[in-house]
Order: sequence, then C-alpha cells, then structure tokens
Amino acid sequence: MSDPLNRLQERLGLRFRDAALLRQAFTHTSYVNEQRGHRAEHNERLEFLGDAVLQLTVSEVLYRMYPDRPEGELTRLRAGIVCEPSLVRFAEALDFGQVVLLGKGEEQTGGRTRPSLLADAFEAFVGALYLDQGLNAVRSFLDAHLFPHLPKESRLPLKDHKTELQEKVQQWSLGPLEYKTVEERGPAHDREFVVVVSVGERPLGEGVGRSKKEAEQQAASRALRQLQESGASGQAPGPNGSPKERER
Repeated sequence: MSDPLNRLQERLGLRFRDAALLRQAFTHTSYVNEQRGHRAEHNERLEFLGDAVLQLTVSEVLYRMYPDRPEGELTRLRAGIVCEPSLVRFAEALDFGQVVLLGKGEEQTGGRTRPSLLADAFEAFVGALYLDQGLNAVRSFLDAHLFPHLPKESRLPLKDHKTELQEKVQQWSLGPLEYKTVEERGPAHDREFVVVVSVGERPLGEGVGRSKKEAEQQAASRALRQLQESGASGQAPGPNGSPKERER
C-alpha cells in the first residue's frame, strides 16, 4: 500500500484488513482508464454502497438525537448532512483529496479539489470501511469525524439548495419542478454538465458542474435567488412567469 494511504490510516486511527479495498476507495475512474495492462478497480461501486450506509447511519443518529421531530423534519435534516457540500467539507477536513489516485488529465485540471470528486471519495471510503470492518466501525468513524459537527438541538443544519427550492415551490404552489441536463461537454476525464431547473415550462436557473449533482445544486441556488428577488416585493412568481400576489 502506498505511503499516503498508510499515513491516512494513522491519522484516522484505524487499519484496514483488506488494503485493496482502501486503495479502491481512492481510485478515480480517470486513473483506471490510464492503467492499460494493469488490473485496477475504480471507486464508483463503493461510492454507491457508501451512500446507502451513510443514509442509514445518519438516519439512526438523527432518530435518536431528535426524538420529538416528525419524519419530514428528520428527512430535511438528513438531506442537509449527506448533501454534496457537507461531504466535501468532511473530505477536505480529512485531506482525502491528497490521497486520491487520479489520471494525468484529471490531475492537471484540479481534480484533487473538485467538489464532486471529494464527495464521491468520502462515500467510497465509508463503503470500503463497511465491507472491511462492518457497521460498528463506520459508526465509530462517523462518531469521530462527522457527528460531532452536527448542530445542537436548538439549531438545524443548512438545507441543500435543491431541498430549499422544492419547499419554496410547494409553498407558493408554483407547479411541477424539473431538472434537465441540456448539455454534456468536454472529454471523459474532464466532463462538464449543464442543467436547467424549471417550474412548469418556465426556466428558473442554470447550473454548470463536474457532475450532474453539482450542476443541479448550482441551478437550484440560482433559482432560489430569482424567487427571493421576486418575493422581496411581496410577490411570488407564478408558474407561467407572471407574478402573483402572495397570500396575506
């Protein structure tokens, strides 16, 4: 195992039984694509598993932490914790970007600090730890590096932009909300997605990102700003683009 991964384990106070799992968790697809003739596995399957494990463990903690909160509030709390911006902060705090194995093109275009890549690495690490040592080891890791950063009972975590936009659209009865990928550009190792979010047939915001999730968050953020600007004068935009009086 490479020295950076050994140092990471020392910092985290744990030791993988299967070193290959840890290496896979930090292996990006761009690295695998350049390893002709060498068997290497990227981290996308581990990312899928880690996402599910995070959902479960965070749900359990919130269930116990907030015994009087209804299901809807717990769902919003969880969304604010496991959304991409939050996972990026956790990954950055642990220096995950420094140990990821990248292809040359991804390295040259700043992959080590790319939000979607960092969030994926965090999820993949959780998936690898689960396979290697089970759910209790994941809980111990999250107890040390994620759960202490959760807000106290009196405070709620920031919602992710998509959740907040959904609530605004429902609050003002603006119609169905839709995210549409209108463009994919760039080479495979440096892909870029353009997403437009619409209410009914009216575009509200456009976002660009290295992943569809990142682009959707940016589009939702811009749509929220547009809605807030419209609402500042006491009006909320109607589904066809014309303002309608907010209920008093």
